[in-house]
Amino acid sequence: MKAIIRTGDGGPEVLKLGEIPAPTPGPTQLLVNVKATALNRADTLQRQGFYPPPPGESDVLGLELAGIVEGMGDEVTGFNRGDRIFGLVGGGGYAEQAVIDYRMAMPIPDGWNFEQAAAVSEVFFTANETLFTLGGLGSGETVLIHAGGSGVGTAGTQMAHHAGARVLITAGSREKIEKSKKLGCTEGINYKEHDFAEEIMRLTDGEGVDVVQDFIGAPYLNRNLSILKPRGRLIIVGLMGGGTGEIDLGPILRKRLQIFGSVMRPLPLEEKIQITQRFVNRWLPLLREGKIKPMIDTVMPLSQAREAHEYMEANKNFGKIILSV
Repeated sequence: MKAIIRTGDGGPEVLKLGEIPAPTPGPTQLLVNVKATALNRADTLQRQGFYPPPPGESDVLGLELAGIVEGMGDEVTGFNRGDRIFGLVGGGGYAEQAVIDYRMAMPIPDGWNFEQAAAVSEVFFTANETLFTLGGLGSGETVLIHAGGSGVGTAGTQMAHHAGARVLITAGSREKIEKSKKLGCTEGINYKEHDFAEEIMRLTDGEGVDVVQDFIGAPYLNRNLSILKPRGRLIIVGLMGGGTGEIDLGPILRKRLQIFGSVMRPLPLEEKIQITQRFVNRWLPLLREGKIKPMIDTVMPLSQAREAHEYMEANKNFGKIILSV
């Protein structure tokens, strides 16, 4: 089958379209003819050699997929050949065929195309687990979502707004801020022009926020803590700015703050199945009804994976970058 292969660790230029053996489904797995997949920051890290797949997972990039069931293992129930499904995988999405545990697979709602379905799993799962399962975000609270124009940011903004929270975001351009406001954010801060901590305190009349979702890491750590209200929660989802830094423990003690970390890829299968079910129960009905929706920035063919990675790393996208297979 055709797949995107890496010729080494490095920049987007190491990604090439090549031929590799097709996967064979295990007892609880579906074999899927992939029709669309999506980019995630984890893909760029793996490409550079920093984020290897968990044991037993494909070393082909791609953490989510949408496609058609081609075959299945002996223990699979509830699915048939020809079913349209989407879901989260540990690897292998950038290919013509991939495998997924049937308990992680979800039927694609009527009226959705494959590109829409491929834009959902990683970002909506992440937003739900960070903002709600860990962060406990509730109606009437205020949340700061960094990288508001990212896939997770656009999903989280809609979800938090629907849950009755006040949503503030950071982004790198006025255009992204204006687009975020259409999804439910109240105010946006251009981090290239303003200190986000100062702006947050101004926008909240000195009170701060209840929850911060952060992808940057060390450079933002102390400022994130400084803007949290008493009993506030910081959820660290990424380390794009680095993972090592000094921390002032005083605010954590005085304000009784909580700090959570979240990463899904290395989790045991059973935990991933629970994450899937939480999403299905709370958010999939709203997606089906169109009350919230995946934001797609652009769709490129699988053969242009290199260009897609360059586009993501230039921070040009608002929402998801999709690869059509």
